[in-house]
Amino acid sequence: MSVDGWNTVLVLGGIRSGKSEFAESLVGDVTAVRYVATARHPESDDPDDPEWTARIEAHRRRRPEGWTTEETATDPSRLAELIAGAAPDETLLVDDLGGWVTVLLDPVHQPADDHTTINELAVAVRDCTARLVLVSPEVGLSLVPTTTLGRAFTDALGTTNRAVAEVCDAVVLVVAGQPSWLKPAATRQPASIRPESVVPSQSGPPRTAGTTDAGSADRSAPETRAVPVPSTSPAVVTPHLPEPEPQVAEDGSPWTAPTMMLPMVATGLVIQTGMDLPMPDEYAGPQAIDRLATLDLPGAGLGNLERVIGFAASTQGTATPRPWRTVRVLLLHGDHDGGASAGSVPGESGRRADQARAGAGPLARLAAEVGASLQVVDAPTAAPIEDGPALSAEAVESALRYGWRLAEEAVDAGVELIVLGACGAGTEAATAAVLAATAGAESAAVLGRVVSPGGQVDDAAWMIRCAAVRDALHRTRRSPRGPKDILAELGGGDIAIAAGILLGATARRTPVLLDGPVGVAAGLVTRDLAGQSRHWCLLPDHGGHPAVKLAADVLGLTPLLDLRLDLGEGATALATLPLLRTALTLAASVGEHPSLTPTGWAESPTGHGDDAPATGEDRQPAEDVRPPADGEPADGNQPDRDEQRTGTGAGDGRTADDGEFDEPEPDGPGPARSDWLPDGASRGA
Repeated sequence: MSVDGWNTVLVLGGIRSGKSEFAESLVGDVTAVRYVATARHPESDDPDDPEWTARIEAHRRRRPEGWTTEETATDPSRLAELIAGAAPDETLLVDDLGGWVTVLLDPVHQPADDHTTINELAVAVRDCTARLVLVSPEVGLSLVPTTTLGRAFTDALGTTNRAVAEVCDAVVLVVAGQPSWLKPAATRQPASIRPESVVPSQSGPPRTAGTTDAGSADRSAPETRAVPVPSTSPAVVTPHLPEPEPQVAEDGSPWTAPTMMLPMVATGLVIQTGMDLPMPDEYAGPQAIDRLATLDLPGAGLGNLERVIGFAASTQGTATPRPWRTVRVLLLHGDHDGGASAGSVPGESGRRADQARAGAGPLARLAAEVGASLQVVDAPTAAPIEDGPALSAEAVESALRYGWRLAEEAVDAGVELIVLGACGAGTEAATAAVLAATAGAESAAVLGRVVSPGGQVDDAAWMIRCAAVRDALHRTRRSPRGPKDILAELGGGDIAIAAGILLGATARRTPVLLDGPVGVAAGLVTRDLAGQSRHWCLLPDHGGHPAVKLAADVLGLTPLLDLRLDLGEGATALATLPLLRTALTLAASVGEHPSLTPTGWAESPTGHGDDAPATGEDRQPAEDVRPPADGEPADGNQPDRDEQRTGTGAGDGRTADDGEFDEPEPDGPGPARSDWLPDGASRGA
């Protein structure tokens, strides 16, 4: 994935829409570009068409001197070969797929009804490691052609566009020179047409009628809690595994990498109860599970990992989901003052956060193993919940919008999966309070034991935490129970930002791996803000935490595994990610079992098997076969009807005068005659 958020992009547009100029502007800052021309030469196609010649010449004049040109007009399969063979440091511009389809439809090269070459092109684009820009005409908005050849072209080009768009990181439609991004990717645009982006204020959206503020008018939060969250996002770190032997990079920091900072356009969004956000595809998940039964997999299949296939299929909208390639870990660092943090080592959470920022520690090592980027997000410290609200209403609004913006920035950078974790002091007690307020849980039942760094169990600290949650619930017993009220009174900044991340990821159709108390607490809060959000969440493991177990049950999230890792929030999700990717890779790459592949005509009533298919009148549907009438010779493959035609025995089938066979009435639940029973058997047996 490039630093701009995409590695492959498809640029669509109509005739004279400016799609080629826009595609060229995307790689205008690259000195060496391989320009792949797909159209035929005017002199070889139609030398008497000066207008077509002028179009080709205009394209040639726009190319800088440093660009090299390669042509695929003589062989459509060469385009996939060029893309597949491109090196990671190369940049390719293909202009355009319409010319490629024109050559493809030529009977000399490829039959019009064969999609093999199109599939090969899509696979090459999907696996391309170079920076790739493809241009293609958009024919889906035009009229259906009146000629056979015209319809064949539009059908083939539409199929090609869909196949390529499915595997590209980004898709943009250019209309009248104005680009519109259809598929989430970086909002990078050429300087000549890039609109000015506005970063929204973090003071929160305007109030709307009927919106309930957290708390009451006569109750104010501590002044130190009204500080808004930062207007700029924290740096994104891409951890890397150390070299086999200890080495130090030239800059002295082998873990850090360039950050991706992308602005979010102001939308005037108001986060409120009952928002209507997207749902995953309800058909793709079951279709993917059904498809697993047909794959050439030994044994009983993937077991619990089948749920991963269904989840990925529904969130990607396809029955053949692919593994998540780009992953970002959002680590929320926010402490909770008062009794909620009893037993925590002062400054420990800050040390863990600084460690992750530097690319060190268990979380960064696991992120490096799976190739995930890491972003540490500082949240406002929550006030003691036993004494008053954890945050002010304004701080909650800012935190929700801040989390939403972080999710949008991640998706705009090309992230396909978000891992949500936290490392704050007192998060377990805050989660217990949220669970008690939303699900009626008992704080003592969902609060885990307090374990010191030396491995000692601190029961006194556990009792202080229970008392803090009890006092907070007593204080808020008459307070509203809206989602924002709960965040303000009990949740705190980290849970509020996590809730915003879940909402933003849901709005951008991006799945989230939950790991730890903060993530599930945010999931409980977002149920009332947007019930669709929980359907975009996957819980790899409950970690043995009682609060996570109960919250998962309330949210309807069944943990996949039971590893009971206790390395901090986010670590379990990263540890299980390779296994989840492996399951998706198997489901996408393994073919159908040979026994389920049709090999010809099945056994027919006429006695013709696969080796000798029936022909002519013998090839007839099974429902057309009837038993021979009275006096008609029985076919050698028909069951013997002599017994039915004799008419002996009460209840036997008889042949009527008109030749039709009457089905005998059953004589009770067992056989109709005692002489049909096996030797030594009786009706009472």
